[in-house]
Amino acid sequence: MSMRLVDGLRANKHSRIAFVGAGGKTSAMFSLARQLPGPVICLNTAHLAVEQAQLANRHVIITHTGEVETAISSIEEGVILLTGPADERGRLQGLTDQVADEICGAADRLSLPVLVEADGSRLRPLKAPAAHEPPIPAWITHVVVTVGLSALGKPLDEEHVFRPEIFASISGAKMGTPISLEHLIKVVTDPQGGLKNIPVHARKTLLANQLDACSVSEADLVSSLRTCLPAYDSILLGAVQNPPPNQVAWRHEGVGGVILAAGGSLRMGEVKQLLPWRGRPLVRRVAETAIAAGLNPVVVVTGAAADQVEAALTSLPVVIARNDQWESGQASSVRSGIQALPAGCGAAVFLLSDMPQVKPDLIKAELDLHSRESHPIIVPRVEGQRTNPALFDRVTFAGLAALTGDTGGRALFDRYPVRWLDWDSVSKPADIDTPDDYRRLMEENDDD
Repeated sequence: MSMRLVDGLRANKHSRIAFVGAGGKTSAMFSLARQLPGPVICLNTAHLAVEQAQLANRHVIITHTGEVETAISSIEEGVILLTGPADERGRLQGLTDQVADEICGAADRLSLPVLVEADGSRLRPLKAPAAHEPPIPAWITHVVVTVGLSALGKPLDEEHVFRPEIFASISGAKMGTPISLEHLIKVVTDPQGGLKNIPVHARKTLLANQLDACSVSEADLVSSLRTCLPAYDSILLGAVQNPPPNQVAWRHEGVGGVILAAGGSLRMGEVKQLLPWRGRPLVRRVAETAIAAGLNPVVVVTGAAADQVEAALTSLPVVIARNDQWESGQASSVRSGIQALPAGCGAAVFLLSDMPQVKPDLIKAELDLHSRESHPIIVPRVEGQRTNPALFDRVTFAGLAALTGDTGGRALFDRYPVRWLDWDSVSKPADIDTPDDYRRLMEENDDD
């Protein structure tokens, strides 16, 4: 399965998104516009081919700010495209900064999404920006850097790359030689390449388009594109020309891990987070599993016996979130974990510090499913029974942060669709609350 572009980009009616680069950015902009709740405003700050204006329901030429209010006030359902007039070469001129700012202000008042074509590429699959490019408005909050994968393996020349000399300078490739995935990644992650002129506050997405016309295997693409984090907040791989349900084959975002380790272990009678298992404290074992699975960052929420628990994590690359209100219930620890995650985090996997039996493979399976399908919550099942750890997409973060008392993420299962991940395991992982639970754990025949 795959997902729609609107889901892959996490776009909504408040979006202010600019599309730059080459290889399908105009198609992506209009396809996204059709998927957003209307009406939707599209505009250009760079040249746009006249024939591409036909992709909108309505096209209005704006020459000065005084014309904006009239155009916006009569907006109806569908997609309205606002551009400058056509030049002698049949290209629609980009709007001035003043006109674009006026349009954004009107859209703010009406709560309408705004999508901007902010680059020109002469229909080439790849490009490198010149000194004056790309003209991205300062109010943009999300920039989508688009590249056409059909150029991979093709000669580095004017037929396949707009401004090939600049592309060659940034990538280190020689003119006329085949364009490799390594060359492409160098350009899109360079401050003078794909990252050029992006507002500091804006979210950055790399859209690797034209998957269906690419000579490189999807597995190799995924492996290499992952390296573009953290230069980008998210990476999409797909084909925007496909029907919406099949536009994004894979989405990669930073996914954090939150280990809940603040409890007082009342039924155990001692700090269970520190109980030894296979030569290491339980909490350290769980943290090592989260790190091995690729979760980043890994946040450990501490509370009771915080100094001792934190000492057990010495030398591990984890973030400590101390919860001084741990006695109020699990919700306070969930909130502490969410608040410690970076703003661009796409999801969080919640782990319990007393479930060391969980293997990295299970977490990786959740991450893979999350990258290919748009689900708010993913929960594993072993032999039909729910278990941990559960993955929560960022769309649930506000709900998690609002939890109170002794409730955890399970309280959201009725508010969001849950995707169950059936998992084969020798035994169902279980938490440890009593000395008998710990004794059973120690007796398990596990060859890990």
